[in-house]
Amino acid sequence: MDLSLSGEQRQLVEAFMTLYGRMCGPERVRAAEPLGFDAELWRALVDTGAVEMAVGEADGGAGDLELALIAEQHGRAVAPAPLIETQVAAKVLARCGSDLLPAAVSGERMVTFAPRPARTGCATLVPAGAVADVAIVLHDDRLLAVPAGGMRQVANLGSMPLADIPIGADATTLAAGETARTVHADAVDRWLVLTALALVGIAARAVEMGADYAKQREAFGAPIGTFQGVAHPLADSATAVDGARLLGYRAACAVTDEPDRAAELAAMAFVFAYETARDATLRSLHIHGGYGFGMEHDIQLYYRRARGWAMVYAEPAAVLDRVADARYGPVPAR
Repeated sequence: MDLSLSGEQRQLVEAFMTLYGRMCGPERVRAAEPLGFDAELWRALVDTGAVEMAVGEADGGAGDLELALIAEQHGRAVAPAPLIETQVAAKVLARCGSDLLPAAVSGERMVTFAPRPARTGCATLVPAGAVADVAIVLHDDRLLAVPAGGMRQVANLGSMPLADIPIGADATTLAAGETARTVHADAVDRWLVLTALALVGIAARAVEMGADYAKQREAFGAPIGTFQGVAHPLADSATAVDGARLLGYRAACAVTDEPDRAAELAAMAFVFAYETARDATLRSLHIHGGYGFGMEHDIQLYYRRARGWAMVYAEPAAVLDRVADARYGPVPAR
């Protein structure tokens, strides 16, 4: 499998790198806290066509690898805008033939995706649920478009616009039965892949921040980056970032090229990317010394989001159950 980027893909990366560089510096990220939503950035992403790209190549959209490339830049900027969940939602709406799709891709209505199935009539920890108009939720054997008007915002250390959304009588059925479960499972796989690449972006930027600071800070008359205790952990994280990126690209390509392996590769990519981002941000934070623990320094923005973004679906280690299910089948109910 050739995972090298084409000229068009490199241009796509550069375009979104420029967009985030212009509209999503650390000061903008801080200004969006604690809700974690920058309306101007969100509008810019919609106008760029970032949500519309998710509808599928046959309908004029982009492929899963292209979406993964964008997600990595999104993570590098720890961008306070609901890109991944709205892209996944658009993909679901297109697959279900919903008349809500035009409003979703144009940004007229923000439609988000809930990776967690609803329990007892409520969708919990819905990403972007605090700012969205509609959430796509799996409830029992129905895939629903649920208006978010009755949401309850959930405070969190990752500064994400999370919310619990009760399912009322105004919910619209997009699919039912086995179709609903299949569409939702495929959407979760896509959410895991894109979130994995966002975590890769977080990890890569954390390594850069740690390396830059290690060149500036001195101890015993030398930059601390010359000490093995600092340099070697950074090198370990840099290597892990490369591996997590490669696995993430492989998982993104598998959606089309290896559909029988898409579920397990998505879960593997997500868990490895989370562990990579967790370790990279922790190492970089410690390299910054006492400054790293202060809210005024940028590394804490990455440290908190590396953990918060990954917990939206489940404890990351539990995601590996999807690998076992894909290979050996679900555990029979007792």
